[in-house]
Amino acid sequence: MAKIGVIGSGSWGIALARLLYLNGHEITVWSAIAEEITMLQEKHEHVDKLPGVKLAEEITFTVDLKEAMAGKEILVLAVPSPFVRSTAKRMAEFLTEGQIVVNVAKGIEEATLMTLSEVIEEELPKAKVAVLSGPSHAEEVGKDLPTTIVVATKERETAEYLQNVFMNQVFRVYTSPDILGVELGAALKNVVALAAGIADGLGYGDNTKAALITRGITEIARLGTAMGGKYETFFGLTGIGDLIVTCASMHSRNRRAGILIGQGKTMEEAMAEVKMVVEGVYSAKAAMGLARKYDVDLPIISQVNAVLFENKLASEGVKELMLRDKKIEHSDLPWD
Repeated sequence: MAKIGVIGSGSWGIALARLLYLNGHEITVWSAIAEEITMLQEKHEHVDKLPGVKLAEEITFTVDLKEAMAGKEILVLAVPSPFVRSTAKRMAEFLTEGQIVVNVAKGIEEATLMTLSEVIEEELPKAKVAVLSGPSHAEEVGKDLPTTIVVATKERETAEYLQNVFMNQVFRVYTSPDILGVELGAALKNVVALAAGIADGLGYGDNTKAALITRGITEIARLGTAMGGKYETFFGLTGIGDLIVTCASMHSRNRRAGILIGQGKTMEEAMAEVKMVVEGVYSAKAAMGLARKYDVDLPIISQVNAVLFENKLASEGVKELMLRDKKIEHSDLPWD
């Protein structure tokens, strides 16, 4: 049994807290929002973000960050990506040497273009940092629907330890040494999912969705490998796998926001209606910053940025994508 602190009580943090408790671990959940903690203490259910998923009375809920972290072997950092740095700064006072911090948020820090694990390492240099990612909607994990995911770390021993901690008969965990590739796939797929939602909102069909997924993963892999990620990672669970589920599911806040934008709402109106952090909006600008830094062409992600931040009509963005210069699909395949 491990003692685990879950830092963040949104839908994903709560789903993982429940899963880890059922795996036999001692769980403490922290939130900075006192009303949220009171609700969880009284109802043992997150009635707003994960209704119907009941939590054991043995799980501890607290607003005291020191209590959530003290004596814990593992800290699951489950706050939305825009709050990872500020939360890590708060954690630094209480962190002890060698504690494992598992980041489960997906994004790139816009101001620095750093991945979230890089942000955590900067703020928490005494921690062992890991990333847990893959096609894993909290709504389904909370209902024990079969899910497969990846844990990435620098040390094989840490990865295998976390694999044993998280894995059970409905939650299969693979290991990977490619932290960078795993994080980039997780962050950039949210931007492509916005594009997929916009296409849905415009009334386009399955052909369009398939094209966005296929060409979207090509863009993600192009940038990811230029930055040092491994090509195989982008065609695994945390690349194409996560992209498929995020583009296809109504559980996806990025797709839902995209649908609203395609129907004519502004980015701000769409985010307000979804009522959750739409992480693809935050990653979109960062992706373009990385594209410029590494001199990589990202046509789909570029059009998403234009729609989000330059008031471009979504239909015009699609037209420009369709009328780009003619190309060969795979430039490394020779003609006979």
